[in-house]
Amino acid sequence: MDSTKDKASTECPVSQKTTSPSSESCPVDHSARSIWMKPENASRLSAPTANPSTSEESLGKVRDVSSIPRAEAFTGSSNWVYPSEEMFFNAMKRKHWNPQTQDMKTVVPIHNAVNERAWMEILKWEASTGANSCGGPKLVSFSGDSSKLSPRARINMLFGYQRPFDRHDWVVDRCGKRIEYVIDFYAGKQNPEYPSIPSFYLDVRPKLTPEGAWMRFQKFVGLT
Repeated sequence: MDSTKDKASTECPVSQKTTSPSSESCPVDHSARSIWMKPENASRLSAPTANPSTSEESLGKVRDVSSIPRAEAFTGSSNWVYPSEEMFFNAMKRKHWNPQTQDMKTVVPIHNAVNERAWMEILKWEASTGANSCGGPKLVSFSGDSSKLSPRARINMLFGYQRPFDRHDWVVDRCGKRIEYVIDFYAGKQNPEYPSIPSFYLDVRPKLTPEGAWMRFQKFVGLT
């Protein structure tokens, strides 16, 4: 698949809060990315700096094509395309973080894997909705705000559970109908056999719109 067919329209989902049409921002907020790093690397991304350091190390320019289909309203590649290491690095610099080139080989694959996992969870919700009759669900857009807590996250925190490190709202096209999903991202429990590999838990569910409430009810009573 040609991942460069239409760069302006095939980039990994761009936040609706982004003002620049050429921004390479992607579904997980920059302020949450330190969670993805190994413990020894996380400290380098834990605070913003006005003068990001640079390195002579080369950054990859290849962009991976995701498994996430684009809504028909868009042109170009049929799937969203993730940023390259270079694009990711430059995006973090624009956000006044202090990225390290050697970290991009770790951060970018994790970023992509987290998005793939989020989409797979959405597909589970969509499996019994009849979306496959029109080619399957497609991602229209997303917005993210790690400082904005969902109602469920607030309730969970009252019972002593951890705060999610990020929150996103994805809009999915289901046969011409827009369905909204909310995603809370949590740091998961580390596998003692692989302590350096980040672990995540994604709480993905339809937003509490009339359609979303009906979908949740059906799942709760075992109809889906």
